[in-house]
Amino acid sequence: MKPSLPSILATSFSLLAAGAAAAQPRPETVDTYLAAAKAAAGTDWSGTFIRLCIPPAPTGTATPGAGRAGGPRRTPARETWYAQPAKVADNLYFVGTKLHSAWAVVGSDGIILLEALFDYAAKDEILDGFQKLGLDPKKIKYVLLSHAHADHDGGAKLLQDEIPGVHLVYGQEDWEAIEKAPTHAGGKPKRDKSGDDGMVVSVGDASVRIVTMPGHTAGTLSYLFEVKDHGKPLRVAYVGGTAIPFNGTAAYYDGYLASSKKMAKAAADYGATVLLSNHSEFDDGYFKAHTAANRQPGDPNPFEVGADGVARYFAVIQGCTSAAKLRVAEH
Repeated sequence: MKPSLPSILATSFSLLAAGAAAAQPRPETVDTYLAAAKAAAGTDWSGTFIRLCIPPAPTGTATPGAGRAGGPRRTPARETWYAQPAKVADNLYFVGTKLHSAWAVVGSDGIILLEALFDYAAKDEILDGFQKLGLDPKKIKYVLLSHAHADHDGGAKLLQDEIPGVHLVYGQEDWEAIEKAPTHAGGKPKRDKSGDDGMVVSVGDASVRIVTMPGHTAGTLSYLFEVKDHGKPLRVAYVGGTAIPFNGTAAYYDGYLASSKKMAKAAADYGATVLLSNHSEFDDGYFKAHTAANRQPGDPNPFEVGADGVARYFAVIQGCTSAAKLRVAEH
């Protein structure tokens, strides 16, 4: 028995309605943003997802002024942070700690150092680490500071004092923050160069291009650069500040999202297939660096995640930030 015309039309309308419903964008809720961010994270960026998408559990009633800001900071036991340096690629070296990363990009006419670590770690990890790698720290011509937080720039003054002619580069707003602050971890470095959007610093055949990325701090800098890995060019996107607060304003989150989208586009246009950060929780930098250094011939570089992997990092950031913004608005 053939189906009647009304039943055919009813079925057609049902299919059309189902298709239209499927085509509709999912509602913007905290859960949909979190689901999108989790899917983008996969196994590559799980640490980024956890840090940016999951608010920390309440810790009870805090005494005003207590905690990290209360009292002098104590230097942690060396075994909790010290890491051996590692050669990651032909001209890229890891000289960070177990938690915080610093990187050396070696060119034919000098070295560019990314980050200066905590003040207590800078000598052991950077100056002594260079010696272990067979590099001369006196050849560092630029120290690029992604932002003015002690875990990344506490060693800036030490490097400025120890390396003749070295240039420190911060974002303009972070130089201003340093000068206005009553104290600075490791001592206040002397004002030097400001990193502007699109600025390129070069040491012969190696160079780093700056992408301003305000958000984590007002003067946060991110970078684009190329290194060689067994002679193969690798293009790197380096994110200078990833963490966000969970109690920000809508304007703050909008600004952070705009910066993230700007850097994501710059990385895509550049053809970046490697994503680096200054915290191992975001890119597994400490573990991947030593994996790269101990590879067997023919093994891929563990930092090379492809253009899709780089894009997914920014998708995680944007999903988590959108969730944080909506979460604050709902409360």
